[in-house]
Amino acid sequence: MSIVAGCDVGSLTSKAVIMKNKKIIGSSIIKSKPRPQDSADKAFEGALLSAGIMQDEIQYCIGTGYGREKIPFVHETVSEITCHGKGARWMLPSAETVIDIGGQDCKAMKIDKNGNVGRFTANDKCASGTGRFLEVMARVLGIDIDALGRLSFKAKSPIILASTCTVWAQADVIKYINSGVPIEDIGAGINTAMATRVAILVNAVKPEGDVFMTGGVAKNVGVVSTLEKLIGRKIKKARKADPQIAGAIGAALIAMNKNNGNERKKA
Repeated sequence: MSIVAGCDVGSLTSKAVIMKNKKIIGSSIIKSKPRPQDSADKAFEGALLSAGIMQDEIQYCIGTGYGREKIPFVHETVSEITCHGKGARWMLPSAETVIDIGGQDCKAMKIDKNGNVGRFTANDKCASGTGRFLEVMARVLGIDIDALGRLSFKAKSPIILASTCTVWAQADVIKYINSGVPIEDIGAGINTAMATRVAILVNAVKPEGDVFMTGGVAKNVGVVSTLEKLIGRKIKKARKADPQIAGAIGAALIAMNKNNGNERKKA
């Protein structure tokens, strides 16, 4: 019975997943540290503790995420697009269209029944459609990023952010705060601006079948509900695991296939 792992080092958070027979036995999510190696070590340590096993029991480990080349303990690395496709299909076997919002980029992709990615589009040049945008805005509002999503359901007159640029949008938010605009109206406007940016990418790949969302922003109910309206489709919720660890799950699944292949060669 093989025990494998996946480690996803992102710009905002780092995740690690340990699997045994395609089931998660341990996982960890941490805020990323300045050095990707330190992020990987800390996330992996948490997952091992969660699983109650030692590192030498891991038979194969795949690294992914923007910091994947700096992870010292992985056997090999795989792109995050590939890993999120595999992870999404494991979490929702009917998923055909996947939206992944990471800390510094956003991706929309089509996947087949095996989680292999076909058509995809990505935004990696502007922070407005990423987790970083929400983190900056939550900090300006003085609230936790998890609370930001819920503000959308309390708003009476949501603001409209004129600019999609994070720097200018931040200046607008500060102006609204100083003008006494209710925080829930500002928060709703922020979530809508984010969803509008992401919807452009999603509509570009022509979404089909069940739509699934990975990454931490999948837990922002304000962004998700607005995005559903903009793309005209329901976004299915994750049942089997936290959508934030989808990339690490995909990495672990790839590690399992690699390890099984190695074991067959030895036999």
